[in-house]
Parts: sequence; structure tokens; C-alpha cells
Amino acid sequence: MNSITVLLTAAGSPSSPGLIQCLKNNGERRVRVVGTDMKVDATINQMVDCFRLVPPVADPEYIDALKQVCFDEKVDVLIPGISQELSLLQKRRGEFKPIGTKVSVSDGKGLLIANDKIKLYQYMKAKGFKIPEFRTANTVDEFKKACTEIGYPQKAICVKMRNGSGSRGIRLIDSHKSRFDIFVGEKPNSFYTTYNDMISMLEEAIDMPELMIMEMLPGKEYSVDLLADHGNVIYMVGRESNIINASIPQEATLSPDKEAYEISKKIVGDLKLDGNVDLDFKYDSDGHPQLMEINPRLAATLSVIAAGGVNLLYLRVKQLLGEDLPEVQIRYGVKLKRRYYELFCDKYGIPIKL
Repeated sequence: MNSITVLLTAAGSPSSPGLIQCLKNNGERRVRVVGTDMKVDATINQMVDCFRLVPPVADPEYIDALKQVCFDEKVDVLIPGISQELSLLQKRRGEFKPIGTKVSVSDGKGLLIANDKIKLYQYMKAKGFKIPEFRTANTVDEFKKACTEIGYPQKAICVKMRNGSGSRGIRLIDSHKSRFDIFVGEKPNSFYTTYNDMISMLEEAIDMPELMIMEMLPGKEYSVDLLADHGNVIYMVGRESNIINASIPQEATLSPDKEAYEISKKIVGDLKLDGNVDLDFKYDSDGHPQLMEINPRLAATLSVIAAGGVNLLYLRVKQLLGEDLPEVQIRYGVKLKRRYYELFCDKYGIPIKL
């Protein structure tokens, strides 16, 4: 098959090596990978075929910079890697068409609902989905009231910033854990904090972000990764997150869950989501999965799905190019174990091999 060029944004993220391998090891064709990031890091050059520096997503010139990269590098498909760029790319996707670049982003208002934690919960509540008890807060006093209404301190709670991503803006508060318990029993990257420390932190904010406060469910974490065609699910694979660090699974196992699959099909169909979608669940005290949030983009753990026989990232590329999609066989039971892998370079950025 003809070789193609794919642009992957946020190429400096910890999950990039696995995603890049999903593109490279596709079994069909050569894929030239162009990586973009807002920081220069010479080691990224060892993973991609071409690296281009771009402004931060919040910069008004961000989309124009991506367009220029797509034009210069003759990019066939642009794959966004972070949530904050999705709505921007949706609004300006048409500007990439004359360049010859397909942009992997859903159209319609479903994306805006899925990409906003509070809008998503309001939508699910209106549609009758079973969800944890939740409240919103814009001030410290509203935060205190929300915690009380949900049942703190008897119930543990989870605090999420409305538009946070990649483990930013998340804290867990459990009155049964003291600060000493957290000090000696939790790693420094733990999400746990205390109620008083959370209040003190929020009081420091000049402009407090809108927060969602919800009851913390006690069960395991589970995710469903899928590929959709405007609401119609084409491929779907579930995975249990066995060990998690900073919201990224360090150990995961492919396993089906009929109830989570049905919820995923229904909400993806209702929102008419398109392309790669990641749905995160947590189990309640009765052992039922409840949807926590949706990432209408790549998940950091797609590599284990590919190892299980379903390369969702490359299949999305084929979908955007209008190619026939194959039948696949899911290998449930496949496990992922993340370990450190080092890349080295000298002060000039030249790779060093051990």
C-alpha cells in the first residue's frame, strides 16, 4: 500500500512511544510520523520521523501552526493527543481540507458534551444513566456545601476541575485517611488530600475554576476503548486498570464487561461521537460499572489494545482515508506492564546508544 504521513500532537507525552509504535507496526504500509509539541526535546526525534515545535494550545496561533506543519510535511492524517485542542480543531477542521489533511475529531455538539465533565454528567442525568451523586462549585462556600450534601465526611469524595485532563485538577478526599496516613501510605503522586488542605488550597485561588464534587465509588477502574462512525460502534475493547499512576495505567488487562459495553454503545450513539473514544468507568458497591468520564480522543493505553489484536489508532487512520476496515479477533487476557525505557542524547541533541 502507498506510504502515508500522520501527524501526532503532544508527541512529548509519556504515552507517545506506544502510540507511535501503533502507527509504525501496522502490518500494511510505511507510516511516516510527524510529531509536534510545545517544548523542544531532542529525544523526541528518536521516536518520530520529523519533529516540529508549535505554540501551546492556548496560543491563538496554535491551529495556524498545525496547518503550516501539515502543509510543509504533506500530512495525510492529523491525530490530536490532548483534550483541549479538540474543540479548536472541530471549529477549523474545514481549513485543513485544501491542504489534503484529514483531521481526527468528532463533529457536532456531542463532542462538546463529552469533553466537558459537568455537561456530560448533566446530560447523563437527564437521559437516565446511573451516575454517582455530584454537585458543582464556583466558590469555596459552594464547595463546602457540596461536600456536605454529597455526604462527606461519612462518604469519600472526588474533586475534579471541569476542564482538567491528564490527572490535572483531581483530588480524592477520604475522612478515614489522616494526613499521616497519606504521608506514610501514599506515593507523592497520589491524588489523596485532606478536606482542610483542599479548602486552604482553594482559598489561595485568585479565580477559582469551576469544580465538580462527586461521591467516590469503591470498586475497580475499567475502560472501554472504541472506534465509532458517527455514533455507530465499529470496534470495542474493554480493559481493567490494575495499577494506575497519574491517571495512566501501569498494569492493565483486556477483559469484556457486557454492562459497560452496553452503556458505551448507548452514549456514543446518543452523542454521535466519531473516531477514537475512551470511556472510563468505576464500579459501585454492587459491582456495577458507572461511567466517570469520556475522552473523545486517543487513550494513553491503546498499545495494549493493539497487542490484543485491535490497532484502534491505525484503524482510525484507515477509516479517515476511506479504506475498507478488516474483521478483527480480540485476544482477551492480554496484559500490559509499563516499565521505564530511557532515551539519551548529547548536548547537541545527537542520539547516544548504550
